[in-house]
Amino acid sequence: MGAMDLEELLRLNNRNMIGFDLALGSAAILAPSETLQVLGHRHPTADAEALFRRCGPIWLTFAAAHAVAHLRGTEKDWAALAWLRGTEIATDALWSGSPGFERESARWAMRAAGVSNLAMALGYGFLSRRVRRSEAAALASAS
Repeated sequence: MGAMDLEELLRLNNRNMIGFDLALGSAAILAPSETLQVLGHRHPTADAEALFRRCGPIWLTFAAAHAVAHLRGTEKDWAALAWLRGTEIATDALWSGSPGFERESARWAMRAAGVSNLAMALGYGFLSRRVRRSEAAALASAS
């Protein structure tokens, strides 16, 4: 896979993550119990439901960051998105240890989300450097 193919794949992933985080954040706020069950969590207690609902605005912030990177696409946008995804590398893996996840497949899915966040952090960091080189080349040719 060439660099251009990788860039296209990362940009496609970014667009998909806008929808994913928008859906997850909205569902966490509007229907936390049902959303947790879709994710493989047993029927949550009231405090687990409230904590999960609290995460909704976090995921909506992720959706906004993905949208900004898609629309503006500056070096700083991609770097910020890489950093943001990096903050999530261990959270889902840690959450997979919750006693609420009774199915082993749900636990593995949560761990895989951590791997996905690592891949996105590295990929969006790559895009940041690639955009920086493009911006520098454009600036040099304009001089």
